[in-house]
Amino acid sequence: MDRKLDPSRDDLPLMANTSHILVKHYALDLEVDFESQVMEGTVVLFFEPENRFRKKCRSTEETCQSESGEACTARTSELCHVPGASTRTFSSKMGYSDCAICGKGEKDTSGKDGNHDNWEQASGISSSKYCCDTGNHGSEDFVLVLDCCDLSVFKVEEVDVAAVPGIEKFTRSPKLTVVSELRNQIVRELVTLPADRWREQLDYFACCSQAPGCGDLLFDTDTWSLQIRKRGAQTATDFPHAVRIQYRTKPQGRSVTWTSDQSGRPCVYTMGSPINNRALFPCQEPPVAMSTWQATVRAAASFVVLMSGENSAKPTQLQEGYSSWHYYVTMPMPASTFTIAVGCWTEVKLEFCSSNDLAAERRAFSPSDADFGCVGFCRHMEYPCRFQNASATTQEVIPHRVFAPVCLQSACQETLLPLVPPCLSAAHSVLGTHPFSRLEVLIVPANFPSLGMARPNKEKTGHVSDSGSSVIKHGLNPEKVFMQVHYLKGYFLLRFLARRLGDDTYFSFLRKFVHTFHGQLILSQDFLQMLLENIPEEKRLELSVESIFRDWLESSGIPQPLQTERQARVECGLARQVGVEVEKWNRVNRRPRKRKRRGTEEVFEKLLPDQLVLLLEHLLEQKTLNPRTLQRLERTYHLPQQDAEVRHRWCELIVKHKYTKAYKNVERFLQADQAMGIYLYGELMVGEDSRQQQLARRCFELTKEQMDRCSAQVVAEMLF
Repeated sequence: MDRKLDPSRDDLPLMANTSHILVKHYALDLEVDFESQVMEGTVVLFFEPENRFRKKCRSTEETCQSESGEACTARTSELCHVPGASTRTFSSKMGYSDCAICGKGEKDTSGKDGNHDNWEQASGISSSKYCCDTGNHGSEDFVLVLDCCDLSVFKVEEVDVAAVPGIEKFTRSPKLTVVSELRNQIVRELVTLPADRWREQLDYFACCSQAPGCGDLLFDTDTWSLQIRKRGAQTATDFPHAVRIQYRTKPQGRSVTWTSDQSGRPCVYTMGSPINNRALFPCQEPPVAMSTWQATVRAAASFVVLMSGENSAKPTQLQEGYSSWHYYVTMPMPASTFTIAVGCWTEVKLEFCSSNDLAAERRAFSPSDADFGCVGFCRHMEYPCRFQNASATTQEVIPHRVFAPVCLQSACQETLLPLVPPCLSAAHSVLGTHPFSRLEVLIVPANFPSLGMARPNKEKTGHVSDSGSSVIKHGLNPEKVFMQVHYLKGYFLLRFLARRLGDDTYFSFLRKFVHTFHGQLILSQDFLQMLLENIPEEKRLELSVESIFRDWLESSGIPQPLQTERQARVECGLARQVGVEVEKWNRVNRRPRKRKRRGTEEVFEKLLPDQLVLLLEHLLEQKTLNPRTLQRLERTYHLPQQDAEVRHRWCELIVKHKYTKAYKNVERFLQADQAMGIYLYGELMVGEDSRQQQLARRCFELTKEQMDRCSAQVVAEMLF
């Protein structure tokens, strides 16, 4: 089953057999070790077999159709703090002790089980002998397949959920005498609790995750997957529905980046890797595997742990200078949306709160005190949805926090923090209800690959097998991360549609679209089809899903509608102003060296950042610019102090015209703006200028250990 893939040529496999069984909840318990650059601990997975899941979906659809006019159940979306541990433990092997609901569970402090250091010995099987049926048919054992790579798996065991006090309420059939069937029934009842019992559900998930093991499971690993089976369990229904995996990440794992922040302090974060989170914890990568999660993460007390959870976590102090952080999510989402960042961040707060700020604080929605009622009909699977909450739907500014390295605290306080509330308010005015209860903003290190995340889409990513496994086309090609064509075309397509339909019609549609499809997996076709169905015939102007795909997706180059728009954009007032300034600079560049009378000197207008970008792009089209022109250009607009977009164009001019006096600007950009600097490396090398090539290699040597792996690989291929 082991596949040797060539990263420059092959696709990324999604191995999980999601057609047979689905993860409904993850419970992670991890410890972060910066000295070894690993995370170690356990993840407990709670499953639901595919056949039961399909039946439930069908019955839910029928129920929704018949109950559309009835009142909705009151819901909330905050959970009492349920940390995975209240005392410091160096063991990732989880024991069980009394676990009260909404209380703190304690862990067994026994040492690690040394019998599981070698996974072949632990499982008793090897990949060459592993020939089990991965479906729910045939005579062999059922095999659970999880997406997994760059992980050391020590032990896999079934969890004895029946040992949790009070769990007997979930045993519907008292006649059950087979213990394994009893455990599975408990999990089935637990994962299908209605949304108004979300608090109880998460509490029991936490307690079950700390329950003792009740038997080791056989497991095997290959390059891209973890395969688990239980002797005698021949179907997904018979397979244990609660499984604990004890594991450790690897320093070279590709789901997280271990690096330093702008203050030089260590940090680690998920950076939108092409392989998503499979090197952080074993999971089901296909987006169809929508699940909730909760996580307890321990780190030294000097570190802050941030995660994409719904709660605003606070640290719980443990023994020996360690803290514990607990996060959770009640909205089912793909495993790829799980994020974590651990570092010596500091929370940025306003020095003085105005009366408006205090009023906004008082207006902030408190889920526990909210008046819940049916606001509209939701099409997604059941969860505590904010769109069903009358208070949440009117909340323009959700609670938010901003975190940054110490050296950027003042700048964030002055510039970024005041922008967050108006941005949230603007998003609410355009899109409607905020789908999440809070927002946390983190200033990431310079090596964050800012050009987007490679995520699998809703449906077929290639050939899909009967088990649900598939591939992501070109998923392992490091250069694909830096291809901006799809982002640019998507942006201009949205702008084209807005202009064609008019802002009022377009923004009204966006709000309706978000309300209709929130909490669901969608395709581009869903968006376009609904758009065309909700606009008057006279505004469609021969638009169709097929024509949009043909012109914007399937055709190379600039789409014809965009070329027409470019011609019209020349008439824009701001663009015309830039055109005038370009002519001034061309005249300056053509003048002889001797000085003219003061009265003939050009006077340049102040330009906005976007205008500066356009100006520099026009100047890049000039065959030659002399050093005097470049020097004056730099001084006139203070280019080294502008934003990254402007400085990138400025560096391109420096490289093109070999303006050696400003090479320091290029070096600074390559080190401080690593993700955007990828293209500059190519320009430095393609000119075959020895001094520029030396500059490129010198900067790469200084930054390669800190760079994103895909970035480093692409640059290395350019340089050597």
